[in-house]
Amino acid sequence: MSPRALPAAAGRSSTTGRRSTPSTPLYGRATEQIVNEIAQELRTLDDETTWLSTLSLTRRQEVLQEVTGYAMQAHITAADGRAGVARSGVKPTANPSVMICMDPPRYGFANLPVDEHVKAFRVLVSVFAVADTRRRKTYCKGTCGHAWHHLPPATEEP
Repeated sequence: MSPRALPAAAGRSSTTGRRSTPSTPLYGRATEQIVNEIAQELRTLDDETTWLSTLSLTRRQEVLQEVTGYAMQAHITAADGRAGVARSGVKPTANPSVMICMDPPRYGFANLPVDEHVKAFRVLVSVFAVADTRRRKTYCKGTCGHAWHHLPPATEEP
């Protein structure tokens, strides 16, 4: 799967009105859109964790590296790390949780054992969501031109 390739499912959940995996990204790379839509509660973390589990080992590692980059760009803090871990559903003592809460955070998530990849994804996306929300409310408030901060809201499909 190339970095621009999208997961197979398309549309919105008929029960939640949230996006399932889109047929075409609204901007940039699919992973970037997925992560930003989770952060803005347009997708569920559980659904996208399932998507991650369907990927090949190499693609999962690429996704973890991508999401790590987004977390770094969001300038996560130790407080973001703790809040994100609490939100992720991953135990605070799990390797990804400990790594993200260090000051400064450790970023070798793609190199974790395979059985830690889903936990790492949940932690990274959750921490990114906390940090990105904080930044949208402070640095980007009212003046933001970032396309990923202006995603259309989810709507129910008939």
